Amino acid sequence: MSDLPKTAPAIVITKFGGPENMVLQDVPVPVPQAGEILIRVRAAGINRADAAQREGLYPPPKGSSEIMGLECAGEVAALGDGVTGFKVGDRVCALLAGGGYATYCAVPAVQALPLPKGFSFEQGAAVMETFCTVWTNVFERGRLQPGERLLVHGGSSGIGTAAVALAAALGAEVYATAGTPEKCQACVDLGAKRAINYKTEDYVEVIKAETGDGVDVVLDMVGGDYLARDLSIMRLEGRHVSIATLGGNTAHIPIFTMMLKRLTITGSTLRARTPEQKGSVVRGVHQTVWPLFESGRIAPVIDSVLPLAQAADAQRRIESSVHIGKIILRVD
Repeated sequence: MSDLPKTAPAIVITKFGGPENMVLQDVPVPVPQAGEILIRVRAAGINRADAAQREGLYPPPKGSSEIMGLECAGEVAALGDGVTGFKVGDRVCALLAGGGYATYCAVPAVQALPLPKGFSFEQGAAVMETFCTVWTNVFERGRLQPGERLLVHGGSSGIGTAAVALAAALGAEVYATAGTPEKCQACVDLGAKRAINYKTEDYVEVIKAETGDGVDVVLDMVGGDYLARDLSIMRLEGRHVSIATLGGNTAHIPIFTMMLKRLTITGSTLRARTPEQKGSVVRGVHQTVWPLFESGRIAPVIDSVLPLAQAADAQRRIESSVHIGKIILRVD
């Protein structure tokens, strides 16, 4: 690493609170440990979890970078001991526990993949957190099968657009909720059979009318009172998967409904998993999703691209919920 700089720019949180507490300053360049690669970051994805970390509500796992950023794309700049399968200069994207809002970041090699053929760095930065989250929750925990029905809440978000596109491409019948006509149209364009404007329509009534007997899997980022409503429109042996609680952290569950329908209620987080566990998810995404990217069947939806120095503006945009798809930071 003798030819690499000792320090390089990154976004640092000066104190917990609003976006105004995010500043660009030089930090030490990480040294890749055994089993890790060092990435010269060219683009990084923005996620709501980043804003929660900025507010002091979602600290990084012990031993992880304090810098925000759960996904990035760039070039391999150095290899830690024992790394195989990568070489310096490879174009890669990676799932991170932190560190993406920076010029360089270190990550276990098992959490990195070669950039899909034909992808820009901005596209590569839009896929790892979102598609890994969708894969592990919808397809591993939710066990969605071709021909089954999936309901995605927040269908126009970064994770929502990934879920709609991937599930439709793999043969599911997809429904989604979103908050504007434009967002609903985006979901339909990605493959949803019906998108429901939750501000003007009752999604429970629409799902009942559209399907007759409901859906098999629900991907829920809302929580709160949505949980009981979701269970009311699930088919026998349905699976409800929670991945966020934007509408509240507690819910009243109709237990008898769950019993009668033999429902599974589950959920997960991704960030706190071990590298080995994340590596298993990454391998599943590589095997199933990468061919869809490289054939052009699906692609990440990118809302906007901003320079690293405007990370605060990027977080303001994701918190405003006006975006459709992913907001990306470009790291020059």
